[in-house]
Amino acid sequence: MTAPARRIDYFFSCVSPWSFLGHAPFMAVARRHQAAVTFHPVELGPVFAQTGGLPLARRAPERQRYRLVELQRWRDKRGIALNLAPAFWPLDGTLADQTIIAALQAGLPADALIARICSGIWQRQENLAVPEVIAAAADDVGLPGAALVAAAGGKAAASAYLGNREKAIAADVFGAPSYVLDGEVFWGQDRIELLDEAIASGRPPFRPMA
Repeated sequence: MTAPARRIDYFFSCVSPWSFLGHAPFMAVARRHQAAVTFHPVELGPVFAQTGGLPLARRAPERQRYRLVELQRWRDKRGIALNLAPAFWPLDGTLADQTIIAALQAGLPADALIARICSGIWQRQENLAVPEVIAAAADDVGLPGAALVAAAGGKAAASAYLGNREKAIAADVFGAPSYVLDGEVFWGQDRIELLDEAIASGRPPFRPMA
């Protein structure tokens, strides 16, 4: 009998450079294990506020400097071009994230759309807060950009976006990207190898000690 496919809840945001750095490696792991991925674009600010995190501008200078060093390390390790200070960042990623949700709600593939939107911010110097720019990014990967952006501004996408925040907090997610396998949270694109090993081994999920 064939074992059932493993399911991974994937919490991310297009405004997170770490989500971008980890997206392709994570999807490669999921495909290799034939795992089912449930995509959860999530607004990070409220998640930080609920779980004790700080937005970047409020972090200590030492932490901000270290973040820039780490981004350079992982940019080189992943072999991915990445602008450390994109022209249109920080930005409100709500509409871009909700466009991804609109694609999911329409039953359309999200993998390439996520990669293209993130690339727009972190590589292409595009303003992904502008509806026309988001629509063009979706068109680039063969999706109906104008229709998706229109749906992204609707109640269904907004409700799902809020719901993803609630799901993230309920799952003990406090940052992005986070990959949740059988209730075990793997936070950060630098945990993809550990996620890979957990799936391959078939071990039961680790739980916090009481």
